[in-house]
Amino acid sequence: MPSYRLHYFPESGNSYKVGLMLRLCGQPFEPVWTDFGSGVTWTNEWRERVNQMGEIPVLEEDGRKLTQSAPILLRLADRYGRFGGQGDEEKFAILRWLFWDNHKLSGYVATYRYKRAFTPNPEPQELHFLKKRIEDFLSVLERRFEKNDFAVGRSLTIADLSMQSYLSYPKDEHGFDLPADYPATAAWLDRLAKTPDWIAAYDLLPGNRLKNHALAGQSVLQ
Repeated sequence: MPSYRLHYFPESGNSYKVGLMLRLCGQPFEPVWTDFGSGVTWTNEWRERVNQMGEIPVLEEDGRKLTQSAPILLRLADRYGRFGGQGDEEKFAILRWLFWDNHKLSGYVATYRYKRAFTPNPEPQELHFLKKRIEDFLSVLERRFEKNDFAVGRSLTIADLSMQSYLSYPKDEHGFDLPADYPATAAWLDRLAKTPDWIAAYDLLPGNRLKNHALAGQSVLQ
């Protein structure tokens, strides 16, 4: 059985999707909290020692460092025979949604949420631009889940695990009222949360948290 260590910080949705995948596959891992707020991932020392791309998460598999959440999810799905889809068509569809999520949904929600909640004085015009883009992506999800219970096929796949990650954090961080404005998407998130062994991000990933300026009323709420 491989030995896993996950370098993460609790607010990282990309870390959450990898940690949650390991849990759902019944694989324990050693949590390695990273002081992202201090800027440690920008240092040459950290990049030489942990990840030359300067990104979280990093999954150590028997000492080998794996990066980028999408290929990690694909690797784990293949290794444990879970959540990887059935047949060529489903596997292609999973890749399609994974790439869309990384390039658009998770990429934009992660940036918007970080600037909105975890920086003290975000630029309103920048928030407005990011929010408009996310609203378009959420409309794509909403149309999808009005007719489908899951992203691909009839059961949970790594496409769902990837796309749900940043949307599963509290509303006071990402700022979207999903039940009111995107009810089919909210229902999809509720379905996923009923999966056996499912766990919320902050329950799965321990460690010091970033200050939530939006919750404290100090951030520009757009």
